[in-house]
Amino acid sequence: MLLIYSPKLTNRLKYIFRLIFRDILGSDVYFTTGAEEFEKFQGVKLSYSHSPISDEIFFYSKDILYETGIDEQNISVFDYNNYKALFATTTKSALPFDPFAASFYLVTRYEEYLPFIKDNYDRFEAADSIAFKHGFLQKPLVNIWAEEIRKIIENKYSGFKFAENKYSYIPTIDIDNAYCYIEKGFVRTSANIIKDIINLDFKKALTRTRTLLVLEHDPYDTYDKLLEIQRKYNLKPIYFFLLADYGLNDKNIDVNSEKFRSLIKKIGDYCEVGIHLSYNSNLIPEKIKTETQRLTDILLKETTASRQHFLKLRFPSTYRNLINADITDDYTMGYASECGFRASICTPFNFYDLDVETETNLKIHPFAFMDSSLKYYKNIDPIEAVEFVLPMINEVKAVKGTLITIWHNESLSGTGKWENWGNVFEEVVKVCL
Repeated sequence: MLLIYSPKLTNRLKYIFRLIFRDILGSDVYFTTGAEEFEKFQGVKLSYSHSPISDEIFFYSKDILYETGIDEQNISVFDYNNYKALFATTTKSALPFDPFAASFYLVTRYEEYLPFIKDNYDRFEAADSIAFKHGFLQKPLVNIWAEEIRKIIENKYSGFKFAENKYSYIPTIDIDNAYCYIEKGFVRTSANIIKDIINLDFKKALTRTRTLLVLEHDPYDTYDKLLEIQRKYNLKPIYFFLLADYGLNDKNIDVNSEKFRSLIKKIGDYCEVGIHLSYNSNLIPEKIKTETQRLTDILLKETTASRQHFLKLRFPSTYRNLINADITDDYTMGYASECGFRASICTPFNFYDLDVETETNLKIHPFAFMDSSLKYYKNIDPIEAVEFVLPMINEVKAVKGTLITIWHNESLSGTGKWENWGNVFEEVVKVCL
């Protein structure tokens, strides 16, 4: 048991202390506003206020955890022992910054509730984030700070030890396009063949035709390879299937395709499967239940896990819509344009709705990097991919967090735009374990 004193208890304060102590450090916490009760307590304790009560572990509190509403924050960012710190405090504090206020600001994505310029897909850009601007996007700062707090408390109370965390790795596979050539329907297939010919891409037209005639293997049909890697390294991947109505940004296989449905059932026999919610589901929330129900009908079990197509995430509407559709776990938290930790954390956490000042039961699972980010945004050569992502992997291992990555069945094909990428997934898996 760990006792926390604060002169005022708010939902924000209780949320972030439980996240750090319960979810990351594995210890129950209790709260009190009574200074006398706190002084008499003989166990592990710390105070969070503007001044210490006696000789306890003391953290100087900034105002953000006592506030309601969303306002521009005066945030100082500085180097502290080779990592960044936010919300500088007095020298009396156990740390020269407020790790609880800083963690709350980052984890709740406070800055994304404020006005910002949207990118071409109506998203908050990584380059606009405080983490990117100050060079700590690729560090799970909240976990790093939690480890600092662990050391401070264990040094003060020599007989007290927090639970030991265990590092874990979860590869996730997004199926935007289950097949490259087959199962596209007569109209789409004919249009694509004509397009190949107009572009004088006779090689592609020939490959497309041979694949349709079952003379060649569809290059995006990499599922046996994925399952082989899963067994080889004892992985527990999660697949997210796009089951949208066809649209400009949702060009998946027809949801009524028997081959496509059989594929989903086959994957569901070996792996956890979630819904890859369409781009349009952000515009028309009713589509969330429609698409979720499609997956439920195919697998004959409830769908509770999701990821947004294009990683399209708006606060708080996207998460509220998921909650209304009975989604319990979402895996969208990350950026398309940059690798790293969007919420500066590598531990699953509950979504806190700043608009209504409430912790919800929706569990957010942040990811660290995606194959498409490496190729299309960072222009990483496939032979350099492992070296590029290794520092992030090591950051998660150092704090014994949960590393989540995103891959696509397409990248394992090693053909077309993914030429030379066929073995990158397995090479990255080796260093993730």
